[in-house]
Order: sequence, then structure tokens, then C-alpha cells
Amino acid sequence: MGATLRGLGVSHGVAIGGVRHMGTAVLEPPARQIRREDAPGEQDRARRAVEAVAADLNSRGQRAGGEAQAVLEAQALMAQDPELLADVERRIGVGSTAERGVYDAFASYRALLADAGDYIAGRVADLDDVRNRIVALLLGVPMPGVPDSDTPYVLIARDLAPADTALLDPALVLGFVTEEGGPTSHSAILARALGVPAVVALPGAGELAEGTVVAVDGGSGEVFVEPSTARRTALTEAAAKDKAALAASSGPGTTSDGHRVPLLANVGGPADVAAALAAGAEGVGLYRTEFLFLDDSARAPSEEKQVEAYRQVLAAFPEGRVVVRVLDAGADKPLDFLTPSDEPNPALGVRGLRTLLDHPDVLRTQLRALATAARGLPTGLEVMAPMVADRQDAKGFADACRDAGISAKVGVMVEIPSAALRARSILREVEFLSLGTNDLAQYTFAADRQVGAVSRYQDPWQPALLDLVAFAAGGAGAEGRSCGVCGEAAADPLLACVLVGLGVSSLSMGASSIPYVRGTLARHTLAECERAAAAARGADSAEEARQAARGVLSGE
Repeated sequence: MGATLRGLGVSHGVAIGGVRHMGTAVLEPPARQIRREDAPGEQDRARRAVEAVAADLNSRGQRAGGEAQAVLEAQALMAQDPELLADVERRIGVGSTAERGVYDAFASYRALLADAGDYIAGRVADLDDVRNRIVALLLGVPMPGVPDSDTPYVLIARDLAPADTALLDPALVLGFVTEEGGPTSHSAILARALGVPAVVALPGAGELAEGTVVAVDGGSGEVFVEPSTARRTALTEAAAKDKAALAASSGPGTTSDGHRVPLLANVGGPADVAAALAAGAEGVGLYRTEFLFLDDSARAPSEEKQVEAYRQVLAAFPEGRVVVRVLDAGADKPLDFLTPSDEPNPALGVRGLRTLLDHPDVLRTQLRALATAARGLPTGLEVMAPMVADRQDAKGFADACRDAGISAKVGVMVEIPSAALRARSILREVEFLSLGTNDLAQYTFAADRQVGAVSRYQDPWQPALLDLVAFAAGGAGAEGRSCGVCGEAAADPLLACVLVGLGVSSLSMGASSIPYVRGTLARHTLAECERAAAAARGADSAEEARQAARGVLSGE
């Protein structure tokens, strides 16, 4: 009673309500043997269940749209993996039931993923969800998932699969808390897209009794158990104050003394444009083009299909800028026609720009499509490469852009510490930098962004990460170039002020976070942001950095 639990706040807002728990996972089916003559029927039953689950995931994706659609369609592809299905049929052929064959085949594949390096291991939760859905269908039991309820509640789960998060009804699910996950997990990204307050990586959340009233602060990461009347009032008033500030905030991003900070949106395709425009985005700071390629992992989309998708996004921001990241394949986004299947650690292997330089035809086609899509439009197209390590990488990408007839600005993402440390050298080849704080944290701390056990290292308030941001932004400033942030760190209003104080020139985030960031920036001067940044860098932990910055900006 009255306890305060602390996790990671990943989606702003306050939710107060009774706890409801996620439906339990599917139990392990019994290892029952079948007769040889029954095998074909069981194999057919397994195939039909796989196709039904894949169709359901695709249908959920179409209803959800945007980034959620890409995530769910990737899960559907997992379900239909030919090698996995062949293993299921083989196991049934030697005596397993359909449900046991699915369970054991997925367990084997799961072990391969877990041994493939931390980055790929982060997909295990998605794979488990696919398995559970197929086995539940075969057993004829309810799917694990969001509980049915006629009254609003706070959802508690070990983790949330994309299929569940994507279709949460904000009118019923006031907020959610998970034991696992991190600030850059699928659940966190989709929660921000939905505008649902959320806290992740909170150990022991599953022990909260059904019906217990909690107050979830998605900004601070605090969960108050059976909060007092005074606590509820304080949280509610603070939330109302934030809402009023958001309503009063409009126009371009700027500090209170007029320092301009363009606020841009992260998008995965045309479906995300409406939300970005509604939030007042001044353009797109990260267009994740890999979602277009994930529609069919066996082959690249045609040049014509790419042109159509790119032009829709570019045309939506005639007076803004649209920064397009070329295909970022590999690691947790493997593509059959590009990604090596035998890398011992894909996160440290051939991914991002390395993949594209190994397949120049794919890069050339994408760059041509971008040049064609931008033709005749006033939008400020900018093109950048992922996973750039040094000046040689930057030159390879810049040369490819010139060869393809790209007249837009060319830049690179800073996701590897070497790129932050050598920012000035890299900027002698390209025109701008964009900091991907999610991967930059992952590679700085050797901590997978999808593993809850190491989520403290993924906290963007880590002083070492702030040091790298300052180094890259300072290098860009010395070269007279821009340096934006397009990682999830930009979605934290308090941290956004610190990033501006570190010299970052623009911020890009999920559309739902833009009003929060705009309103917070408008309350502080550039000098205050700089003092907050210095205080945060002087700390020795993420929490100390957060508190130090808050102290400066609140005047305490």
C-alpha cells in the first residue's frame, strides 16, 4: 500500500485506474504421439493454423496502419517462414501432433535466435507471440492477449507483443506497465504512437493484484500503488497543466528567447503523414524506408513502387524538409535477398550502409527513385545513410548519391561511437549529421535495446551518451553544419531541452510527442538549456543527470 515503483517512462501522460493483467501465455501442449496415417491431416491442420494467424496479424496491421502495420506484417512473415514450416511438418511426420510440432519447431528456432547475438535475440518476444497464437488456435483455447472489459483499466503484462499494443483501445486501456522491454522496444514506440501512458522495465509489476488501483506516470516512469487522494490530485492537476500548455503551444519549435529548433516527425511511410501534420511537424526528420522493403523480404520493391511511396510523403510537406534514411537492413531487420544468414553477431556485422555498399544495385535503385520522387516538388529532400563508421563510409555514400543524380543534401546517421568522435572528418564528405540515439546507446554500452535486463544502459540520460552527443554536435558546429537527433531521446521534453543545450540543431520524434516537446522548449531560454546540459553531463548516472537537469530547468 502506498508503494512507489520505478521503471522507465516511455510514453507521456498520467493514467489512474484498476489493474488488469494480460491473458496468460499458452501452456505447453502434451507430447502425444499420433499414428503415421494421421500425419497428413495434422500437417494440413498446422498449415491452416499458420495461415490463419498470419492473416490475422496482417489484418490487425491494416487496421492499425503506420509503424504498427510494418511490425505486424513482419510478425506474419515470421509465422510463414518456409524453413520453420518445413520443420513443423517434419516433426509431425515422425509422430508429433500439430500443436506439439509447432511448439517444438518454434522452440528450436527460438534457440537459434537467442544464440545469434543480442540484437537478433530481441525478436524472441515477437516469435513467442506468433507461436502462442498458432498453438492456441490448434488447441481451441482463447488467444493470449488484452483482457475483455467494459470499464477502463491499467494493463499489466510481462511484455506486450506488437499485435496487442497496436490495437489497444485508449478509451479502455488507460495506460500500461510491463516488466520487460526498453525505451526503444516495439511496445514503447507503438505506445507513443497511440498516445497511451506507459512504463516499461518495471520488475515485479506482474505481482500487483488484480483490481489494485495504480497511478502511472509515463513521463517519470513512476507507478504509485494505491495512491492517496493528495497524490491523485497532484498528478491529475499536473497532467491538466501539461494538457493546457500543449493546447496553447503551436507554430515552429523555439526556445522562449527565440532560438529556433525545428521539430520534425519520424515516419515509416505515407500512413504516418496525417498524424505528423496534425501534431504540427515542420517536416520529417526520419523516414524509415525499410518498412517499404519489409512488405516482401524476398525481393526489393520496384523502382515505381518506391517513387510512389516517397512522393506521397514529400508532397505532404511542401514548405518543410524531409530527411530520408536509405534502407537500413540487417540485424533485427533481415531481408532474405540481402542479409547474410550465417553471421555470428549480425548487430556487429554487415548491416545498414555496409549492406548497401555490398549491393550497389539496390542502393542505386533507391536513390534513383528518390531523385524521381522529388522532381518538381518544393520540399527540401535530404538523404542520409545508416550505420556510418568513418569518413570512408561517408565518402562511399556521397559518391553513390552523386552517381545516381541526387541533388538533395546528403548526410549520415551517427549511431556508432566512432562516427561521433570523428564527426568533423565525416562532415568533410557530407552536409549534415543525424544522431540515432537508440543505436548509439546500444553500441556505446554493449547493451541490446530490446533486452529489459540491460535497459538501464539504454537510458538516453546516460552521461556518456550525452558526452557523445555533445562531441558530434560540437564537431558539426565547428564545420558550420547541422546536427539533429532522430532517436527516441528527442521525444522526452526535458531531455529535448538538454539536447538543444548540447548544440543539437533539430529534433525528430513520434508525432504524438511533438506538442509536449514544443511546449517545454517554449518555457526555457537557450542559456537555461545549456546550463541544464552542463549539469546533466556533470552527473555520474542517468538518474542523477535527469535530476540535475530538472533542477536547473525548474529553478530549484
